[in-house]
Amino acid sequence: MAPFFDDLSAGWRSAPAGTPETPIRASYRCQCGRAVFFRNSQCVACGTALGYDPQRALVLPIVAAEGGDGAPVWQAAEGFGDAALRYRRCTNFDTVAGCNWLLAADEPATLCIACRLNRTIPDLSQPDNAALWRRSEVAKRRLVAQLLRLGLPVKSRVSEDPERGVMFDLLRSSAGAPPVMTGHDEGLITLNAEEADDARREQVRASMHEPYRTMLGHFRHEIGHYYWDRLVRDTEWLEPFRLRFGDEREDYDAALRRHYENGPDPLWPQRCVSAYASTHPWEDWAETWAHYLHMVDTMLTARGMGIGGDNIELEIEPFTMADLDAPDAPGADRFLQFVNTWVELSAAMNELSRAMGQQDHYPFVLSRPAVAKLHFVHRLVSATREATNATPEPTPVTVDPVEAAVSAPAETASSAPAA
Repeated sequence: MAPFFDDLSAGWRSAPAGTPETPIRASYRCQCGRAVFFRNSQCVACGTALGYDPQRALVLPIVAAEGGDGAPVWQAAEGFGDAALRYRRCTNFDTVAGCNWLLAADEPATLCIACRLNRTIPDLSQPDNAALWRRSEVAKRRLVAQLLRLGLPVKSRVSEDPERGVMFDLLRSSAGAPPVMTGHDEGLITLNAEEADDARREQVRASMHEPYRTMLGHFRHEIGHYYWDRLVRDTEWLEPFRLRFGDEREDYDAALRRHYENGPDPLWPQRCVSAYASTHPWEDWAETWAHYLHMVDTMLTARGMGIGGDNIELEIEPFTMADLDAPDAPGADRFLQFVNTWVELSAAMNELSRAMGQQDHYPFVLSRPAVAKLHFVHRLVSATREATNATPEPTPVTVDPVEAAVSAPAETASSAPAA
C-alpha cells in the first residue's frame, strides 16, 4: 500500500481506510489511477477535472455537485474525501493565471488563499504581461502551498490582516521609467515581473555574477524578510538571531553600497550560504531562509518520487551534531540526517544536470556555519508550527519537513504526462 503523510511527526505511513493513497507532494493520483501533479487542473489521461485543496494539501479529482448560486460547485470524486464538502474554483482559474486552487463553497471570498495575496498585478493590456503574470503566479502558488504545509502564518494584508499580513505587487516598469526594484517593506513584497522571462532573468543573473536566480527563489528570499519581521523582530528569537547571524542594526544602506562597490566579503564561503548573504545580517537571514525552503521542497518531492539518500551511492564528509545551532534541541539528530541526505541528493542532481549540459541545480556548497544557520531557521519554523497547531481555529494540514524527508520513501504511481 502506498504511504500517506498524516501529521507532523508520524512520517510516511500506511494510509487510513478510505484515504486517497497519495504522497504529500510529487505524484498525486487521479480517480483513474494515473499520477497527476501540483499544477494540473485536468487529468490528461481521462479528462477528469482536478483542483488543489490547500487545507488538505492535495490535488483532488473533482466532479460537479449540486447547489451554488450560479457559479459551478464541485466535490471530491468518490473515495477522495468527504462527499459532503463543496468547493468552488478560484476566480483566477478563468484568467491567464490559470489557478487550479479550490475554496470552500461557502467562503465569501472568490480568490483562493494564494491569489488574494496580490495587491497589484501587471497591466494585462500591455504586450507579454499576461505570460509574465502567469509564470509569476506559478512560482507564488508553490511558495504559498509550502508555507501552509510548514504551518507558517499566511494572511492577506489586502483583505484579511491589514496589520500583520503579507501582500504582493507584481510589477513591470513602463518604457523609459526606472526598473522595478524587487524588495520587501513592512509586509509588502514587490517583484519585477520581467524576471519571469527566462532570457531577461538569465541576462541579469550573468551580469550580477550569480550562480542561481529564479522567480521561485525571489519569492522565497523576499518572504524570508517578511517572516523576520513577523517571527524574529520583537520576539525572544531576536538575541539568538544576533548571536548566529550578526547585529541587524548595522547600517543597511551602507552595507549594500559596500557590497555593490567592493564585492562580497572574500570569506563568505566560510560562513554564508551565498555571496549576497554576506551583505548584511538581514540578507544572510533571507538567503538562509530561501535555501531552507529550497531544501525542504526538493527533499519532500524526491521522497514523494521514491528518491532518497539511501539509494544514492556517494561518499561525503558528513556534518556532525557539533555543526548545528543547538545540538541538544529536540529533533536535532533528524535535522542532521536531513542535511547530510541533502548533500548527497544535491550532488546527484548536479551530476544529472551536467549530463544534460545544463547548469547545476544547486550551485552551492554548505559550510558548517551555514548549516548552523539553517538549523536556526528550522527550529523557528518548528516552534511556529507547534503554536499554529495548538490554536483552536481550523488550520491547514501541516508537516514536519525533516521528519517527512528522512523517513522511508514513498511508493509512487507510474508516471503519466502532465498538462
